[in-house]
Amino acid sequence: MATAKKAPAKKAVAKKAAPAPAPVKKAAAAPAPAPKAAAPAKKAAAPAKKAAAAKKAPAAKKAPAKRAPNPALMKELTPSAILAAIVGDKPIARPIATKKIWDYIKKHNLQDATNRRNINADAKLKALFAGADSASMFDLAKFVSANLT
Repeated sequence: MATAKKAPAKKAVAKKAAPAPAPVKKAAAAPAPAPKAAAPAKKAAAPAKKAAAAKKAPAAKKAPAKRAPNPALMKELTPSAILAAIVGDKPIARPIATKKIWDYIKKHNLQDATNRRNINADAKLKALFAGADSASMFDLAKFVSANLT
């Protein structure tokens, strides 16, 4: 088997560009004299453009308004007996209930090792998951909503 040797890459040598020939000017017809009445109008237009540009330059960008949370999500609801075993029996908002369930899952190492989207249920979570041995993390909000009134 014969293998061909690759030639080493050559560095590109920069060549100096030849100066461009000067453009040939054609004899132009004499420009028509501008009317004197039009000249003051052009001078007045130029300061107006400068003033408009000056107004735009110092204007600072407004910071975007901070987004307020949806009050319907922050409404405190009473958890069912099944959910109260995990998050407590005091009224609680949905996002906070979901966060407390995730704290419970992480504390007891209930997230599936191979597929991190699945949650393996223990006795308390099995009741919350309607008897299922495992549930997807995306179904967790559905179970929370079903157990808050």
